[in-house]
Amino acid sequence: MAAVLDGELRGVYENRRTTVASYLREWLGTRKPHLAPNTYAGYAACVERDLIPAFGRIRLLDLRPKHIDEWVTAQVEAKRGRVTVYRAVSTLRNALNAAVRSWRLRYNPAKHSVPPKPRAEERICWTPEQAATFLRHGAEQYADQLTDLFEVMLGTGMRRGEVLALHWSDVHLMDRKLFVRWTLAAVDNGTLHLGQPKTEASRAWISLSPRVMAALHRQAAIQMAAHPEGRLEGLVFARPGGTPLRPQWVLDQLRKRTTEIGLPRIGLHDLRHTAASIMIAEGVPLAIVSKTLRHATLATTINLYGHLFKDSADQAVRALARALDRAESSRPRVLREGDDGMSVAA
Repeated sequence: MAAVLDGELRGVYENRRTTVASYLREWLGTRKPHLAPNTYAGYAACVERDLIPAFGRIRLLDLRPKHIDEWVTAQVEAKRGRVTVYRAVSTLRNALNAAVRSWRLRYNPAKHSVPPKPRAEERICWTPEQAATFLRHGAEQYADQLTDLFEVMLGTGMRRGEVLALHWSDVHLMDRKLFVRWTLAAVDNGTLHLGQPKTEASRAWISLSPRVMAALHRQAAIQMAAHPEGRLEGLVFARPGGTPLRPQWVLDQLRKRTTEIGLPRIGLHDLRHTAASIMIAEGVPLAIVSKTLRHATLATTINLYGHLFKDSADQAVRALARALDRAESSRPRVLREGDDGMSVAA
């Protein structure tokens, strides 16, 4: 009764029977409908692998910052990956924020316990020459649908899941554009899940270059010839039965072909970074690069690719210096009378 009355007074309804484990699983259940499958899988892995073994038996009301800080220290000393530790504590903070918002906790004990976010490793990008070598090798040695898939990825900057989920109904060859409306993700034990892109910015159209158009025309011709009625339907890149290509198999093929010609080893997402770096190196305005990559904000593009802007920054300050020099050289010379009565230039 005292606890109930205290809750009425403070507006916080605390249940002393709730453990951290039961609360975290309840929180996961409420979040599942609102998360992409791979995002939910990442949260669930943090909860079951790290958070419940560490804090699950503690009552939710008894969890304190010292419990979390001690766990972080122990994980760092055990040489756990800093990214893994950061994600686990960030997940705990997010879950407890929800408890505070729903008046089940008075404060969030994980609020100040999240370690600094580790600096992301710099992505490996191919040069234009390396990318062209890779595409030429595929065309000469394989000439298969993966050759065209890699052409589309490098020629548009599409994400792996977006290109693997691309439907013919979203490709408009006459208009030289395609629409990104689906994404493919492999979750849990490799189960493939087809869903909508995560953000509104991702659901947009992309212009198609002549090279990408040629790749899509090749795939269209192959699929129309194989279809009994000569129609284009389903996925652009698929297995013979029409089912999606498995992302891991596509990655394995990328690395196999890369090894054959001795190029730097990269992942599928690095093809997107390569496309971005080539656009930036070619002097494409940053706003257009951001639009092509379908980033939510221009700041996202700057944060990801700011290290590639040195040449652009050099050009900017040189342009500024040239403008000042021109203004200085064109400044009108004013004549004034000197002390001896003679006119001098000022």
